Order: sequence, then structure tokens, then C-alpha cells
Amino acid sequence: MAVMVLYYVITALFTVILVRNFIKTRDVQKGILYLAVLMPFVLRLFRLK
Repeated sequence: MAVMVLYYVITALFTVILVRNFIKTRDVQKGILYLAVLMPFVLRLFRLK
């Protein structure tokens, strides 16, 4: 149980960092890249694979 909670905390942390970087970027290509990397983390937070 503790491992699962830790897993979701780490995933949420990475998601917050990626969203913050996505908001700060002005380059369209980097924004698209951030969105592509962000998708698996969002799906894991919602427990979808």
C-alpha cells in the first residue's frame, strides 16, 4: 500500500513539473513535446493505462 501511494505521489510530482514547464514554454514544438510526455503521467494518475 505504501509503495502504491509513493508511486502516485511521484507521478503527481512529475505531472506538476511538466505542466509548469508546458505553461512557461513559448516554443510550439517544445509545448507539443511536453504534452506528449505528459499524457502517460495523467493517465496513470487517473489509473488508466
